[in-house]
Amino acid sequence: MIETPYLLFLGDAPDQLAAKVAQGIKDWRPENAVGQFRMDGCKADLGLTDMTLAEAKAAGAKTLVIGVANRGGLISQEWKKVLVAALEEGFDLASGLHNLLRDEADLVAVAEATGRTLHDVRIPSVQYPIANGVKRTGKRCLAVGTDCSVGKMYTALAMDAEMRARGMQSTFRATGQTGILITGNGVPLDAVIADFMAGSIEYLTPNNDADHWDLIEGQGSLFHVSYSGVTMALVHGGQPDALILCHEPTRPHMRGLPGYTLPSLEDLRDVALKLAQVGNPACVVAGISVNTQHMGEDEAQAYLAKLETEMGLPATDPFRYGAGKLVDALAAI
Repeated sequence: MIETPYLLFLGDAPDQLAAKVAQGIKDWRPENAVGQFRMDGCKADLGLTDMTLAEAKAAGAKTLVIGVANRGGLISQEWKKVLVAALEEGFDLASGLHNLLRDEADLVAVAEATGRTLHDVRIPSVQYPIANGVKRTGKRCLAVGTDCSVGKMYTALAMDAEMRARGMQSTFRATGQTGILITGNGVPLDAVIADFMAGSIEYLTPNNDADHWDLIEGQGSLFHVSYSGVTMALVHGGQPDALILCHEPTRPHMRGLPGYTLPSLEDLRDVALKLAQVGNPACVVAGISVNTQHMGEDEAQAYLAKLETEMGLPATDPFRYGAGKLVDALAAI
């Protein structure tokens, strides 16, 4: 069990999106976020108090969480200086990076010497089965995106919160490091051996009551040449009854791929639905979630209204305006 509250480590994040792990914790579990630690050159800011290790320790923080999701998930030597100091200050460390804390001999040695714990949340803790495609009871909704980091996790969390507020049965199902750090459990999907990825999602979303909804956190994009594999596993292993299309309309290109433009929402709808109906022929597209954080109020409202007219689906920014429209759509299924 990872001890809370956290000091969120932003390192030398080159932009706000690179600190998405820390941002997710701050937005969805603010009671667990004591402050932030930023190195020189960090261009991300959560709006939390900047603290030294000693200040955070005095404020009650127990675990330093690496809140940066960089390409390749690597721990730099400059980061390591801070991590060693944190262990010596009495912090446990938690990370969702592919570069595991337990594989760094110097960190392991300091943790053993200080009696601290290293938490790698991106390690599967279960021996997952191979997917069998057998239909399960209960209902499932999957967020799929035109790109990485467009708001798929925020969409599922917002929908789950709205459904719980209405007294509906729902569970947010985490499939990545941020979701796992927020909720305390889930499947680190991109660390599961490929043959077992779809099976891990079947395991994560078992038989349930007929009116219970699993809100499955999406990963990657079917159109992203680097990360489409995890998305495919979610689409088939999740056997969703409903898809929510997720989009960030201000991006000039795919995340990390300057040579690739984002697909249209129409393309996403057509491709994702066809693939989802392989495992669940009754699957439908229920709505559209738009990340409007870089749009002004009038621009955001006009864009959402235009989408609803053109695509005939409810469209909203669930973090900015609430998830009511999307939950209404699920309730009607």
